[in-house]
Amino acid sequence: MGKIISVSNQKGGVGKTTTSLSLAASLGVLEKKVLLIDADPQGNATSGIGISSKDFDKSSYDVLLNQCKIQDCIINTKSPNLDIIPANIDLVAIEIEIVDVEKRELMLSKMTSDVKDKYDFIVIDCPPSLGLITINALTASDSVIIPIQCEYYALEGLGKLLNTIKGVQKVHNEKLEIEGILLTMFDSRLRLSNQVKEDVKKHFGNMVFSTIIPRNVSLGEAPSHGKSIIVYNSTSKGSKSYIKFAQEVINLN
Repeated sequence: MGKIISVSNQKGGVGKTTTSLSLAASLGVLEKKVLLIDADPQGNATSGIGISSKDFDKSSYDVLLNQCKIQDCIINTKSPNLDIIPANIDLVAIEIEIVDVEKRELMLSKMTSDVKDKYDFIVIDCPPSLGLITINALTASDSVIIPIQCEYYALEGLGKLLNTIKGVQKVHNEKLEIEGILLTMFDSRLRLSNQVKEDVKKHFGNMVFSTIIPRNVSLGEAPSHGKSIIVYNSTSKGSKSYIKFAQEVINLN
């Protein structure tokens, strides 16, 4: 039985999609069978792994609307052991289209149950919001990873996310756990980065992953080449950090 992990933070620019894609690809390299679900209407995880809108006619939009079997939406990627359910701009309309649907928070949970036993890990890249798509993802998940950038206002909005997680635990998914908080975009040369790191560790203690993701040029370049950091530059600091992070996630499970 696979573990479903959402990567979520309603704040944009925190490395959420980079983490989703890089973690999924790293787990695959470490010989785990992985499904990445792109649940962000921007579709950056989809394009970041080298899949264009011309490559698919069914997406996470169709999965959430229950218009197709989830198995029919899965695409193999060139990254080892990694499949993806892609997303595109159609997903923007989903919250309006399912707003009156009964048990709308459970739609993704019902669909993922059909493939959960076929993967070691299912990673969901959530949108930068706390809307119905994110609620669906958290309800379907066993745990959530929260990326936080080592920059000013890092902790802004985190309280809202934690309250949302508590709400999902109380109403929809009592088994949902916080897998951990991941520090991203860390620059050891900057006093601010080090201060944020200390503040986050002081506030959240053991909830913070020991792996810290550095600010890295290759991490920024990889998506434009349609490759995960592992495939694009396996010797980069970014790649090594995400491999280390994936190993830490495996060890926790």
